Amino acid sequence: PRRGAAPPRRALSTTTEMHGTTILCVRRKGRVCLIGDGQVSMGSIVVKGNAKKVRRIGDDVLVGFAGSTADAFSLLDRLEKKLDEHPGQLARACVELAKAWRTDKYLRRLEAVLLVADRTQTFELTGTGDVLEPSDGILGVGSGGHYALAAARALATVDDLEARDVATRAMAVAADMCVYTNT
Repeated sequence: PRRGAAPPRRALSTTTEMHGTTILCVRRKGRVCLIGDGQVSMGSIVVKGNAKKVRRIGDDVLVGFAGSTADAFSLLDRLEKKLDEHPGQLARACVELAKAWRTDKYLRRLEAVLLVADRTQTFELTGTGDVLEPSDGILGVGSGGHYALAAARALATVDDLEARDVATRAMAVAADMCVYTNT
């Protein structure tokens, strides 16, 4: 340190950055499959291999999350409230959540990404206010999200594969390529 400068701050925690979520949504032939791996890693150590990262809200909505689990659950609670306020309007509920997430002082600090799907629509929600709807019905997020997304898009060119087949095979490809993803 420079003379007269304050000593460098030390972190209060020695925890390593958490990794280990891959969430993939595939919409195909009138069906939707939202799938998540189960791995949570801290640095190079697998902490848990069977985490549940996909949830159902009500009868019709599936939500998968990547990022901080506590933050994701806070967002899931708020999404559920938005769906209660706007029943049957998934797009509106997602936009309202994204607006709140972007503008609310508390929510702005939450670190998670959500994939949300019902029978007809799929959205990715981010803390920057994005509500993204894929043109091809396929979205992937998390550590292995890009691998899963690329594999799913390639597999979607095979005519006789169902949404679930595309999703499970794409997740297997992601798990082979990303150390933070399992099947």
